[in-house]
Amino acid sequence: MRIDLAGRTALVTGSTQGIGAAIAAGLAEAGAAVAVNGRDSDRVEQAVEELRRKVPDGDVSAVPADVATEEGALQAFEQVPDVDILVNNVGIFGSKDVLEIDDAEWRHYFDVNVFSAVRLTRLYMPRMLKQNWGRILYLSSESSVAIPAEMVHYGTTKTAMLALGRGFAKRAAGTRVTVNSVLAGPTHTEGVEEFVYDLVGRDAPWHEAEAAFMRKFRPQSLLQRLIEPAEIANMVVYLSSDQASATTGGAIRVEGGIVDAIVP
Repeated sequence: MRIDLAGRTALVTGSTQGIGAAIAAGLAEAGAAVAVNGRDSDRVEQAVEELRRKVPDGDVSAVPADVATEEGALQAFEQVPDVDILVNNVGIFGSKDVLEIDDAEWRHYFDVNVFSAVRLTRLYMPRMLKQNWGRILYLSSESSVAIPAEMVHYGTTKTAMLALGRGFAKRAAGTRVTVNSVLAGPTHTEGVEEFVYDLVGRDAPWHEAEAAFMRKFRPQSLLQRLIEPAEIANMVVYLSSDQASATTGGAIRVEGGIVDAIVP
């Protein structure tokens, strides 16, 4: 399957590292003009330079903005108003006893993981509907349906993202604008490495720590390993393409078989 996104413009939030950076690279390699986003302008510029080295012929731009705030979402929109593919990837996670999570932390998780996506969808969907083509994607998680005991607040926000994907897809019904959520599984990023070490200890080498984490905290995984960011990006690139024109309102699984269900 050859995916050609030439002529499309994509905005990937939280794309200076990890899954977001892999998605930005995948979209650029498929020919899309890609806007890289993050809160820190220096890190955004560094990520842009890295992506340009990886995809020398790519059309890559920097969009520094904190999209977890209303002001930041508007800043992003003003910098790149014409977007055909919106990937709501920005997110935070962490391990904490649910009884110790106060209101301020709950609000922070919803601001970053949920309201950033709501605001940007509200800003970008009207143009997509007017031109009768668009792709909106929400990076959810297997934690949305298998809530982890050690991060209930994170899982709850990812459940909300599934509702966003279904709800906004209904708003785009009858058009060539598709809206989907991607259920990503535990993925091998720098942040996840720290998360794993926090849970299993730092005495063992990485491959042993990863195995211990999967065995103790994600035993239902059929892969029995962390997913690589490029594996998530491959699905996002497909869902961004014309080939995925009949897939909308869905929760598409790239979670390594953790969700023990035969129906998505």
